[in-house]
Amino acid sequence: MTLPLIFAPEVAAARASGRAIVALESTIITHGMPFPQNVETATKVEAAVRAAGATPATIAVMDHAIHIGLTAPELVALGQATGVMKLSRADLAVCLAQGRTGATTVAATMIAAHLAGIAVFATGGIGGVHRGAEISFDISADLLELAQTPVNVVCAGAKAILDLPKTLEYLETHGVPVISVGQDDFPAFWSRSSGLKSPLRLDTPAEIAAAHRMRAALGLKGGQLVANPIPAVAEIPRAEITPHIEQALAEAAAQGVAAKAVTPFLLQRLFELTEGRSLAANIELVLSNARLGAAIAIALAADP
Repeated sequence: MTLPLIFAPEVAAARASGRAIVALESTIITHGMPFPQNVETATKVEAAVRAAGATPATIAVMDHAIHIGLTAPELVALGQATGVMKLSRADLAVCLAQGRTGATTVAATMIAAHLAGIAVFATGGIGGVHRGAEISFDISADLLELAQTPVNVVCAGAKAILDLPKTLEYLETHGVPVISVGQDDFPAFWSRSSGLKSPLRLDTPAEIAAAHRMRAALGLKGGQLVANPIPAVAEIPRAEITPHIEQALAEAAAQGVAAKAVTPFLLQRLFELTEGRSLAANIELVLSNARLGAAIAIALAADP
């Protein structure tokens, strides 16, 4: 069977000329913000990748195909679509077979990027081990995807609503390199530090690209988690955000919020509790990750 991939004209041109490409997810468009802010933010992230010298490829599923890059009209249509599936590894094939519209999470974006020959993916934060996972077994598929799909995932760490020590332990067990950029601490999404030491540190895009190439040469499976601290001017310090996280978690437990509903509930409550600062910080960290992703992709394209 021919792979069901459709390349946007801009991405097809970049592939043909060997230019750097950065994959971007689409759940931020369909499940992260309301229209038109979702499309405006996605457009800003794409513009940040272009300004840094690479080509953005926002990934989504539409009409029986994985779209590698979206045109402006497609982006607007996706931003207004209803009933959009939130896709991970488990449901990607079903969405394609049924011809439904789907937005890709970290795991599904990694799969699609690898199929398209894209080695760098910039996002906000990855999923991880949820608090209470020893009872619920709630562990994001993002972590196993990092263990098997050779894509560099540039993020601001795992979302701080998660159990970060267990998330790092799980990644170590599965052999995933966790690389913090320019600092020894592992970042915690809205905050530059989680209070946990990062397993690895690299300071430049060239070093990250070199590590990626070495993993390929050694035949090691999986990708690299590149943890890029949120810019200092945009962060919400850990001491300030932690009480809000604890309150949101307590409310979720009291209301019986579970499974896939947990993360959206917590993010919405944090938006309310921080009077919008959490969303503003989220946007800034995604833009920062897009710029770093472009620099890594350029380093890889320069010495394939």
